[in-house]
Amino acid sequence: MITPELFTFFRDLKANNNRDWFNANRSRYEDHVKEPLLSLIRDFAIPLRSISPHFLANPRVGGSLFRIYRDIRFSKDKRPYKEAAGVHFRHQLGKSAHAPGFYLHLGPGEVFAAVGIWGPGSKELRAIREHIVDDSELWTQVSQNPSFLKVYSTKYEHDKLKRAPKGFDPNHPLIDDLRCKHFVGMCPLTEELACSDDFIPTLAGIYSSGAGYMEYLTRTLGHPW
Repeated sequence: MITPELFTFFRDLKANNNRDWFNANRSRYEDHVKEPLLSLIRDFAIPLRSISPHFLANPRVGGSLFRIYRDIRFSKDKRPYKEAAGVHFRHQLGKSAHAPGFYLHLGPGEVFAAVGIWGPGSKELRAIREHIVDDSELWTQVSQNPSFLKVYSTKYEHDKLKRAPKGFDPNHPLIDDLRCKHFVGMCPLTEELACSDDFIPTLAGIYSSGAGYMEYLTRTLGHPW
């Protein structure tokens, strides 16, 4: 079970993001972040299967639980550790965080669930855009469904193109969607909810509300739902 100690750890890490501090506090990471989240992933396997049998609850670091180490090889930001935990239940055919999936973000003051696909490759991104153009009505029904928007009130729109993508009509009525490089719906949560006894069934309900959106993206990429 997630406890407030998870968020306390990340608050302290944010103020001391260096290897010496982390090594001295590694047991806190193991006890309050890693092990509780691996347990959550194991417990979520059955609820996830009821949404779709093709998404994985893999209870290991590098599986459904993101590693805490940042890739700083090509970054000006040399902080060695992530300052939040991430859980990603990705499609069984995906090999990375860029696959369609159900995501959970746990950071101090920033807790949310998400569905969709982040940073798809150029081939996958073009396929999604072409499907939006080919059947705009279906995409609108899925992405603007009131029950979906009630839960997923925020879209991830970082890195959005300023102009129409190459080969697409800049005057298309859905050009705002076509300019997206990520297709992700986000549901804001709270630290208190994440630490509650009924968090797993609540999270399952949240993900179920995004099932139509996920099914659209998954089938668009030719993956089984």
